[in-house]
Amino acid sequence: MVLKIYHNPRCTKSRQTLALLEGRGLKPEIVNYLTTPPSIAELAKIVKMLGVPARDIVRKKDAADFGIEPASLKEKILLAAMVEHPIIIERPIVINKGKAAIGRPPESVIEIL
Repeated sequence: MVLKIYHNPRCTKSRQTLALLEGRGLKPEIVNYLTTPPSIAELAKIVKMLGVPARDIVRKKDAADFGIEPASLKEKILLAAMVEHPIIIERPIVINKGKAAIGRPPESVIEIL
């Protein structure tokens, strides 16, 4: 699996994480997930790689703006909501060799490089 970052160019942490990767000489595949959201299947794989339930990668405030209550939804329904409203997905997410990490803080992705 190629190094990939699910990136929001307007997000400071996302930009910092991308800069950290590039500063190490890495050239990740950049996925602007707001314009190209992952599918439900891709998102399910990401959640599995992270080792957390889907509700743990939801931005609660952004989800509330859409009337989405992560704790009350079944996993598949929540994943579908995340695909429909990708802004609620925590960012950035970096994938490398079957492992994933959320770049909050950006240095947290170093362990999967």
